[in-house]
Amino acid sequence: MCGIVGYTGSDPAGPVLLAGLRRLEYRGYDSAGVAILDGSRMAVRKKAGRVKALEESLGELPAIGSCGISHTRWATHGPANDRNAHPHVGGTGEGTVAVVHNGVIENHAALRQDLEAAGVVFRSQTDTEVIAHLIAVELGDGDDLYEAVQRVLPKLEGTYGLAVVSPRCPGQIVGARLGSPLVVGLGDNEHLLASDPAAIAPHTARVAYLQDDEVVRLTPTDFEIRHRERGSITPRIDRIDWSPVASELGNHAHYMQKEIHEQPETVRDACRGRLRRGEGTAAFGGLNMTPRQLRRVRRVVLVACGTSWHAALVGEYLIERLANLPVEVEYAGEFRYRNAPLDDRTLVFVLSQSGETADTLGALRESKRRGHPTLAICNVVGSTIAREADGGIYLHAGPEVGVASTKAFSAQVAVLTLLALHLGRLRQLSFTDGLAVVEALEKVPEALTRVLATELKIIEAAERLSQARSVMYLGRDLHFPVALEGALKLKEISYIHAEGYPTAEMKHGPLALIDPETPSVFVAPRGSLHSKTLSNIEEVRARMGPVIAVGTDGDEELAALADFFLPIPDVLEVVQPLLAVVPLQLLAYHVARIKGCDIDKPRNLAKSVTVE
Repeated sequence: MCGIVGYTGSDPAGPVLLAGLRRLEYRGYDSAGVAILDGSRMAVRKKAGRVKALEESLGELPAIGSCGISHTRWATHGPANDRNAHPHVGGTGEGTVAVVHNGVIENHAALRQDLEAAGVVFRSQTDTEVIAHLIAVELGDGDDLYEAVQRVLPKLEGTYGLAVVSPRCPGQIVGARLGSPLVVGLGDNEHLLASDPAAIAPHTARVAYLQDDEVVRLTPTDFEIRHRERGSITPRIDRIDWSPVASELGNHAHYMQKEIHEQPETVRDACRGRLRRGEGTAAFGGLNMTPRQLRRVRRVVLVACGTSWHAALVGEYLIERLANLPVEVEYAGEFRYRNAPLDDRTLVFVLSQSGETADTLGALRESKRRGHPTLAICNVVGSTIAREADGGIYLHAGPEVGVASTKAFSAQVAVLTLLALHLGRLRQLSFTDGLAVVEALEKVPEALTRVLATELKIIEAAERLSQARSVMYLGRDLHFPVALEGALKLKEISYIHAEGYPTAEMKHGPLALIDPETPSVFVAPRGSLHSKTLSNIEEVRARMGPVIAVGTDGDEELAALADFFLPIPDVLEVVQPLLAVVPLQLLAYHVARIKGCDIDKPRNLAKSVTVE
């Protein structure tokens, strides 16, 4: 959600901080600000709106110095305005400390009341300002910011990723983490702090990921990390495993468009080195479970949020079909607080693109607390979920910048197909059937390229859909989750109301909504239930409802029923979702483009949801 960037070194901090914030704009935000130290002086600039507004403000009133912190805020406490933007200052005059904060302080009201009783005057409605005043009180007349921050942290209930500076401590940044990610960038006579490695990738590939309850002090020449209970620690130094160029826009109009078109390579990378033609199966290096342990599993629970939840639903159909294992798909925000009965033969998988999703991380920790093997399907190496899981599978999708997830969904579905194949071959799935899945997956990248080549047809359908106020998305079996994902994409970036349903459910209520102004999008490739889907389309047509259909190339019967027919290649049924979702992604993209929406930064949304 919110973004943090800090820099201390020999270069002017302002340009480094602004460039880092621009690289984090994809996360979603409503205001931005900086606090920059020039020796013992501190300048704070903050503006509601985009980073560009902050940059213009700095152009009018520069902030000079080579040490500073910056932030993009996604509002939780108080509306989006200049006053509530970060950084927040504590202390007298122009401020003794400045703080930027990701997360939520749950006991902020009680802390605020105590501070106000002691004479502190608040300038904002945020929970973060409480932290700034508490640190200022602890710092007093001293100059050890590192110690002052550590004395404040036990008073805070909730989650935080913090970056703090003080004019009493020139050239120094203090960071702290509990439940909200922070990464330290190790440069040459410079150090950086950020909530996302994308912000610091142009400066260094060497990073150290902070763990919960760790506090870091950065200067241009060194850094120190302490754990609140264990004292000083020696961190593991990792390398960012993707080039900064991978997150550049290139020749595309939007990141979402770029990432949709990257999906042939995304699926290829997700499968690379994991397919075993000679055995008709898939193999993984990071599950940390033996075949004997996996054969003992009698139930699988998939836990996720948002788009990852839709991918998990596809996984449910695939694992039950190929491995004959019962599967349940749970919303992470519900699972972590339910007393769901799980026995010792249940395997839990959590899915998260970022590896920092707060609800999913909470579900992971709850499952581990109860003693269940808990694995992760994740995209970001070094993320909290990747580190805390007992094992798992990386997506290898590269950085995904668009808030509306596209290629990460495809990578998750590809990995879940591999997982279903792997589990199936450990059970009753024959070599012949397993080999057919392997061969089908090998052909998906080329088939996706053919789907992308039909974009002009999809634009024609988008012109019609852009005039709608509400849209129904329908699919059967494997394609019901695809319909849900298509509806979510349209809602996220075009702000048109859309609902996804199993096709058979249409006649049990939603049919009442069908009229000439309410289009229906059917996901209907050829398969075992195809004839039933055609009958459902007839029901919509009988009520004058416009129909857009995604179907198998050459399906003349379906094409004749649809106002717009969006073809995909004829492939094995279990890999159809990987193809069928792409026209829906492009449909949403072009509807939003036609409507003039901010496609990569849709209103009210954030890329990585790190608060409950």
